[in-house]
Amino acid sequence: MSLYLDHAATTPVRREVLEAITPILTAEFGNPSSSHAAGERARDALESARRRVGRALGVRTGDVVFTSGGTEANNLAMQGIGVAAAASRGARHLVTTSIEHSSVRETARFLARVHGFEVTELSVDGHGLVAADGVARALRDDTALVAVGLANNEIGTVQPVADIAAVCRERGVPLHVDAVQAAGWLPLAGLGADSIAISGHKLGGLQGTGALAVRRRIPLEPVLHGGGQERGRRSGTENVAGAVALGVACEIAEREREEAAARVARIRDEFIAAVLSRVPGARLTGHPDRRLPSTASFVIPGVNGESVLLELERSGVLASSGSACRAGSTEPSHVLLAAGFDAQTARTAIRFSFPRGVDADLSPVARALAAAAASLAG
Repeated sequence: MSLYLDHAATTPVRREVLEAITPILTAEFGNPSSSHAAGERARDALESARRRVGRALGVRTGDVVFTSGGTEANNLAMQGIGVAAAASRGARHLVTTSIEHSSVRETARFLARVHGFEVTELSVDGHGLVAADGVARALRDDTALVAVGLANNEIGTVQPVADIAAVCRERGVPLHVDAVQAAGWLPLAGLGADSIAISGHKLGGLQGTGALAVRRRIPLEPVLHGGGQERGRRSGTENVAGAVALGVACEIAEREREEAAARVARIRDEFIAAVLSRVPGARLTGHPDRRLPSTASFVIPGVNGESVLLELERSGVLASSGSACRAGSTEPSHVLLAAGFDAQTARTAIRFSFPRGVDADLSPVARALAAAAASLAG
């Protein structure tokens, strides 16, 4: 049986989630926009899920917009806030960083290509950290939005979002935070962000589900047009089962967060020490302290990362070389390049990401990694 250590890519659905959605997928299948009893029950379930997500994110219930996942949530925030700002006050400047998820990077490029935005992409240091004062220097009178990920999906570095939020608030610029990787591991309430994106399948919910929390005072132009669901911000019949799954997953993850984060961080640190002591030349990527409890990522010069992953899989260990959104790409990670690694070294990357329930000794995984690297070296 394989040991799955790629939870940053996706997580298994929690038993409590399956129990919560089974009635909705069978007997309680109404459309929440319908006025009959079945529709009302579906609407009640949807709004209950919205309250749960809102509590987990520390926002008002009405600020929560259900989406098809983190990618759509990032698109809705960036396009919706950006286009609205361009239309109302001619603001066409966007500030982001060089290590953002592809859903943020490609949306920024779309805004530049189609809507004439100028994009300032801030550099990061060798740990993948952006400076709040760098954000401050980049802001202009025509800045429509700042978009920063709370925790990087490849190297796990946690950004100083509260400091960035203070800078943006002082200048009156909306801040969007991609919290897809951070949700369930880091506190999201009190960040000071104007919008926050999360994804269900990173939390034990369903793939294809997510949410955007966006403050009502922030003008938001819809990306999907139609029947005006989600208070006119995201048209289309709501995925009630997906929303309920997300609400349950968020509630459980938030309840368990502090204990799980402390326990997993301890196991992560022991694993990092084991890898660095057993694998010659291995280097930890990301910030040594400001990192997700669940992520340990390395480069191993002299070997190919994808080849190491194949050897690990033969040993029963499933890991990744970085973002699942880059699967099949031969290009080196833009995150590692931005952090100062050369292309050849960046191609040696290996990422291990742990579940909330991990409590095992992972030294056998470190030994398997050492054996795989040794067999491929030279």
